[in-house]
Amino acid sequence: MGRLTSWSHVLSNERKKPYFKALIDRLNDERMTGKIIYPDQKDVFHAFRLTPLEEVKVVIIGQDPYHGPGQADGLSFSVKPGIHIPPSLSNIYKELVSDIPGFLPPTHGCLESWATQGVLLLNSILTVEAGRPYSHSNLGWEIFTNQVISVINQCSRNIVFLLWGLYAQRKTILINPKHHCVFLAPHPSPLSAFRGFLGCKHFSKANQWLTRQGKSIINWTPYLSVKRHHID
Repeated sequence: MGRLTSWSHVLSNERKKPYFKALIDRLNDERMTGKIIYPDQKDVFHAFRLTPLEEVKVVIIGQDPYHGPGQADGLSFSVKPGIHIPPSLSNIYKELVSDIPGFLPPTHGCLESWATQGVLLLNSILTVEAGRPYSHSNLGWEIFTNQVISVINQCSRNIVFLLWGLYAQRKTILINPKHHCVFLAPHPSPLSAFRGFLGCKHFSKANQWLTRQGKSIINWTPYLSVKRHHID
């Protein structure tokens, strides 16, 4: 396959569709009326800035952003530096300690360094109203992010999809298992992590798969100094 085009190119038609324009207008109206929307407007598409389409190697799908003050940074499961590590991410770190030799859990929850290595940290719903989880589930974000997954499925090969929980696992219908690697596990939430997320070894399995495909592995230790990509 040749070099992939940019997110801007492959998603340009999607962003011109009536549902997407209505979605953006709705968000602008809500912000104008004083509603607090997370993440900050500049961070809504942060995942795409940090992980260009041609660099995607792993996709981790979340549901919607954290809804508490200062948490959401535009990346699934990640929070801004200085913010308390959420329970699901804490369990992700516990699994990494068990799975990756020498892994030491960081004192922060910022996963930007994963994103700059080719891990697309994609929430299915890209915004949320403060204090109201899942409040933007009916605005059209799922249509947009389903198209993102479909683009990756069609344009790329040998991508690792880590689908944790039933919500993320519904996306398997968009992924061709003959062209990609899909790992399934329960969600890392404290309510379900003990049912099979802890012990799933998805991080080492992902690196083993990438090695077999001749790709560089992911350094799963989150670090704070990262490069940033410009939007096309």
